[in-house]
Amino acid sequence: MKRRSESIAQLDLPRFAPIKSVRRMTRITSISAITAAACGLAACSLAPAYKVPATTAATAYKETDAATPPTQTAQPDVGTWTPAQPADNVARNAWWTLFNDPILDALEQRALAANQNLAAADARYRQARAAADIAGTELFPIINLSASGERERVSKYSPLNNTGAAKVGGDYVLRAQTSYELDFWGRVRNTIAAARSRTQANAADLATAQLSIQTELAGDYFELRGFDAQIDLLTKTEAAYQEALRITQNRFNGGAAAEVDVDQAQTQLETTQVQLADTRLSRAQMEHAIATLTGVPPAAFSLEAKPLQVKPPAVAVGLPSQLLQRRPDVASAERQVFAANAEIGVARAAWYPTFSLDGGIGFEGTSTGNWIEAPSRMWSLGPSAVLTVFDFGLRRAQNDQAIAAFDETVANYRQTVLTAYGEVEDQLTAIHQLDAQLEAQARAVASSQRSLDQSNYRYQGGIVTFLEVVSTQNAALQAQQAALNLRVRRLNATVQLIKALGGDWTTAQLDSPALATQSIADPSTAKPGG
Repeated sequence: MKRRSESIAQLDLPRFAPIKSVRRMTRITSISAITAAACGLAACSLAPAYKVPATTAATAYKETDAATPPTQTAQPDVGTWTPAQPADNVARNAWWTLFNDPILDALEQRALAANQNLAAADARYRQARAAADIAGTELFPIINLSASGERERVSKYSPLNNTGAAKVGGDYVLRAQTSYELDFWGRVRNTIAAARSRTQANAADLATAQLSIQTELAGDYFELRGFDAQIDLLTKTEAAYQEALRITQNRFNGGAAAEVDVDQAQTQLETTQVQLADTRLSRAQMEHAIATLTGVPPAAFSLEAKPLQVKPPAVAVGLPSQLLQRRPDVASAERQVFAANAEIGVARAAWYPTFSLDGGIGFEGTSTGNWIEAPSRMWSLGPSAVLTVFDFGLRRAQNDQAIAAFDETVANYRQTVLTAYGEVEDQLTAIHQLDAQLEAQARAVASSQRSLDQSNYRYQGGIVTFLEVVSTQNAALQAQQAALNLRVRRLNATVQLIKALGGDWTTAQLDSPALATQSIADPSTAKPGG
């Protein structure tokens, strides 16, 4: 659309009163022409044609090409990743059910219902939705109803009094007024489009917060189960060391062992007891963290100890191009770009005149007796136009600000996309390397146990000192603890991969956010702003 060359400073067309039929019809025809012109310009928008900012993505993830899934011969309970469609094996709205743990399922549901950070995110979304509703009201005329009544004495010398004497009179008014801005340049529609897009961004932010809480809870839960496994291991080790101390004490009493062997066995036992107490402390703190995430006071929450039996599931990775439809933070950043693009149209509209149509109807009388009568009727109707001529650079600065804000959102969007790709690659690398470590660690556990058995036989046969037994006991315990830690890390790497892939979320869920009810448009169907 070309800008008009002429400059309109201000145009206030007169109000119309019932004078003559012909003149009234002529003026009403003029108003109809103006209204028709407004309707003809209804499709006009000064916002740039919108296009999702271009980003660079590989055809496949680097780690899925460079890595080979492990054979799993040494560690049969290790999952893997599989190149597939984005959500082939992710349960809708409940990705955590892939781990087949009923306790985790119940905790996740409780967190969705009671976590206060999610409640705050939901409140922010509802605020944005209300702001969009407020902006949408500008599409419709404003109607006001007013009533007033007063008695007054007009001074004899008042320029409004031509009777030559003081005068007492009344003024009673009942009036309905309306005002409607004719959206010639798309200012209103672009304002609404920006507000609705920001509502979509808040819906995606809500999904991001929800996914973050869900994955944090799952990670804490697996850490707690890891502590349960460590406590179980240390408890069994403590019992074994107590038995070793008893045997060493008996051998010392019989003269078959030195006193230093007893001291070493005692030290070994007490060191393990310290580790056990510290692990119990960590377990209690993790239980408190889970209670907080699920909206329960720690004093009223407890989880029964349970061995670590969860196996990492296979996760469908998909293609890098599909990640843009799965990450809510990417969707939020893109919606912010759309909103900033619409704001450019709002800023540009300030260069053009604002047209409005105002009208009113009612009654006005000098007393309550003649207030509501036919002769007291009044009405007015007329268009107006206002154009700012001099603003000392205000509009130019506002345009520059809108363009700079748009450039910022584009940069943020591209950075969010890059971060998303990087997080997926990080977790694919972690899973591949942890699988290899688990296989090697399983072999280390087996060899350390064989070494410990041999050391016990050699010590009981009097071939070696108890120091060798202590050394092999430490090595075996450390190998078992390292294996447990790797299993927890592997589970959490799977959780983080699911998070990096957007969980079970897609842009289609912008139509129905998990914790909201208002339907909003899918950004993938957004049309250009022009």
